[in-house]
Amino acid sequence: MKCLLAVLLCIAIPSMMFAADNGYKVAYDGGSLPDLKSGTDVKLYIEAKQVRIVRDKTEVAVIPVSAITEITYGQDVHRRVGAAIGLAVVSLGIGGLMALTKSKKHYVGLTWADGDKRGGFAMQCDKNDYRGVLAGLEGVSGKKAVNSDTMTVKN
Repeated sequence: MKCLLAVLLCIAIPSMMFAADNGYKVAYDGGSLPDLKSGTDVKLYIEAKQVRIVRDKTEVAVIPVSAITEITYGQDVHRRVGAAIGLAVVSLGIGGLMALTKSKKHYVGLTWADGDKRGGFAMQCDKNDYRGVLAGLEGVSGKKAVNSDTMTVKN
């Protein structure tokens, strides 16, 4: 019985490793995809010939790699004022320390032009994934990401 269980586990565990999902969880932040609202969680799949955006196992957009025109990166840094006020009610010292901490959100933008189809969107990436998303997009498209924080845009 133990031998049979050991054989089953030796077969099952490696097969689960190959069935792993290789997409990135991102939050759609806005752009030209009509079926998505800002803040919607989607999966981004970066493949050799295309970039796919999938929501609930339904493809929302398929972008050919050759059509990618620009990749941008930016971050939003803000202080955790709301959390600090909430903690200050309980403990003034911890609330004061919390007011000194910062939170970063990482955004990656993608624009494309495929014939007469043009579009773009911005997505919020996890702090552990944004480097992988940028490296993957740069690798398949051959384009270098532009840091939007260094761009001098005047409104």
